[in-house]
Amino acid sequence: MKSGGGSGTAAAGSVVVDLCLLLPEDCIANVLSLTTPRDACRLSLVASTFRAAAESDVVWERFLPCDYKDIIARTVDHCPFPPLPFTSKKQLYLWLSDHPLIIDQGTK
Repeated sequence: MKSGGGSGTAAAGSVVVDLCLLLPEDCIANVLSLTTPRDACRLSLVASTFRAAAESDVVWERFLPCDYKDIIARTVDHCPFPPLPFTSKKQLYLWLSDHPLIIDQGTK
């Protein structure tokens, strides 16, 4: 995309760079973590830098409740957790979104 001048076009031969793509991935991940899970997934389609940032555990841990480890520890034994551990916080978030947990002996 070329731009510049008063009409939005650049001088011949110049290239306009999207400044968002110059930001470090951890900065983009921090920004994505301030959005919603849906927005993080949508923004992952924008560019490879956004995709990598959106897969970050930093992003998905912010979407989980701060006490998610304690909540999981309080689940009843017959909870249908998958046999393999989760490889990412995103995978955990998505699984928990589709599988309600019974905690505190079914009182919650």
